[in-house]
Order: sequence, then structure tokens, then C-alpha cells
Amino acid sequence: MSNQVKSIQGRGIPLVGNDIDTDRIIPARFLRCVTFDGLGEEVFKDDRAQSNGTHPFDQPQYRGAKLLVVNANFGCGSSREHAPQAIARWGIDGIIGESFAEIFFGNCVAMGVACVTADPATVKTLQEAIADNPNLEITLDVEARQVQFPGFSASVNMAAGPHQMLTTGTWDTCGQLVGNRDAIRTTAAQLPYLAWK
Repeated sequence: MSNQVKSIQGRGIPLVGNDIDTDRIIPARFLRCVTFDGLGEEVFKDDRAQSNGTHPFDQPQYRGAKLLVVNANFGCGSSREHAPQAIARWGIDGIIGESFAEIFFGNCVAMGVACVTADPATVKTLQEAIADNPNLEITLDVEARQVQFPGFSASVNMAAGPHQMLTTGTWDTCGQLVGNRDAIRTTAAQLPYLAWK
């Protein structure tokens, strides 16, 4: 299946701090949108405004980053799916953190965004390495549950269910429906209550 998420390679962006909630990720006033288009530009809008250009998502050296490195309880607060949508639409494909709020994590998996956990020492090493060298190429090997960059490698964690969904591509429920359309039509044709005769 083409939507398998086995490995993500690219530059990172360090976002230091515990308990960063979904209202900080995407403020409530942006939830009125009909589609998720444009949410990437509004990610961390209020935090960025208060930081006067010093927020990592405003720093030019982090533009184009594919991996976000966060601390504990990331994505806590309300269950808005706009939060992972905004992060993904900014360009993030994977998030490495100490821990994630359960609903945020589930919303990420449903979009194919890999969220893996690591111990605090690993997260700190990653954040500091990225801050020291924003051009650092990092590999998040989802399949092998490893994160690495030249001279460093560490284990990361992901439960078996989400791991299987990402690496096999079954996280993409719409893709599964389209990929199995012939079998669905065959089954539907055999159901007497769909014929209405």
C-alpha cells in the first residue's frame, strides 16, 4: 500500500516545554473553518505573536522541517483534530516526544502522522542537537522504532496497534475503501436489502 509510513527523514524543529495544549497549537477562533486548508499558517498563532518572532515556528532555519521534537503531555486539552491538521499542514510528518495526550495521538495516527515517544534524555539530546545545527538530517525509522543522526542513535516507542497501522498503510481508511472498491461492490450486490426489489 502506498500510504505506508515506515521512515521519515529530514530536518527537525525543537519545541521545548511540557503540557503544550491544543489551544496553543491552534487557537479556538480558527476552528470555524470549513476545511483544514490554511491552518498550517496559523499553527501556534498566539504563542508566535507573544514571542515576537523568536518562536521556533517563526525561525527561518526551521522552515521545511519534517520532524517536531517535543516534551511531555504534548497535545493535551480539548480533542480538536485541527491541532494535528495544523501541524501537518505546516509540513511536519512525524513527532518525537516524551508523551502525548491520547486523543491527540489518535488524531495524528488517523492522518498518518507518526508520533513516537522517547525518554527525556533522548528528547533533550535531539532538541539540543537541532538547535545547534538546524541543518541536521534526522531519520525516524518508524518500522525499526529508532531515531538517528550522524553519531547518535536511540530507541523510540510506539504501541503495536498504531505501529502496524502506520507501517502497513491501514491508517488510511479512505484509501482502504478505494483500494477495495471491487470487493465492496461485490458484497453490496449480494445484500438483498440494497437491491430494494
